[in-house]
Amino acid sequence: MSYLVDANVFIQAKNLHYGLDFCPAFWSWLVDNNVNGKVISIDKVADEIAAGADELYDWARDQGSGLFTRTTPQIAAQFGPVSQWATQQQYEPAAINTFLQVADFYLVAHALAEGHILVTHEVPSNSTKRIKIPNACIGLNIHYMTPYEMLRRERARFVLGGQ
Repeated sequence: MSYLVDANVFIQAKNLHYGLDFCPAFWSWLVDNNVNGKVISIDKVADEIAAGADELYDWARDQGSGLFTRTTPQIAAQFGPVSQWATQQQYEPAAINTFLQVADFYLVAHALAEGHILVTHEVPSNSTKRIKIPNACIGLNIHYMTPYEMLRRERARFVLGGQ
């Protein structure tokens, strides 16, 4: 089982709780767990991070394709089921069109194809104006969780002084 990480996890970590400057252990944990096959993200998330053109972009660029994987034909085969689910719901056409063009669509397809747990800060919503990752996960029977649930589940520890 591996975790597939949404852009908002990286962005909020940098901006809030795990700044690159004061909590390098979080970022090392991500890299270490990518190396052992537990944590990945996708190139479309890297593209969203790149739009920020900041220190997070520099960090993501340094990780290369090891952390941010490309879409394979096996994953692309899931585009149909994901788009079919989205169009069969009660979302507004603009919400569907947006979803089909952003990283969230690719994340859901990756999770569906490879059985990943999708990690996001998003929460389910009853709005018809935007398709949220958790709604797609529920509709497609994909497991999802918050980054805090992932860290607790994996017993991550960021301890000062090497204790």
